[in-house]
Amino acid sequence: MQNPPYDLAARKRTISLTLNSDLYAKVRAAGMNASCIAEAALVQALKARDAEVLRAEIREDMKALADYIAEHDDPAAELREMFDPSDAT
Repeated sequence: MQNPPYDLAARKRTISLTLNSDLYAKVRAAGMNASCIAEAALVQALKARDAEVLRAEIREDMKALADYIAEHDDPAAELREMFDPSDAT
């Protein structure tokens, strides 16, 4: 299980949100907790943003590796050659 992207023990804070009045009325009429729904949606949005940031960092790292390999050859291939047991005679 992954760690949540925020402090679960942090105290709740009263805030003001602007919502579609009809949507909010229907949510309340259905007995749904708008605060819990909003919190879950914010968690999902934060996780999606964190995942995109991570994907961007990985893309940058992969490009840097590809640039390095293009300039210096593949270091893994060098290691495989160095430790190839078929050469040990």
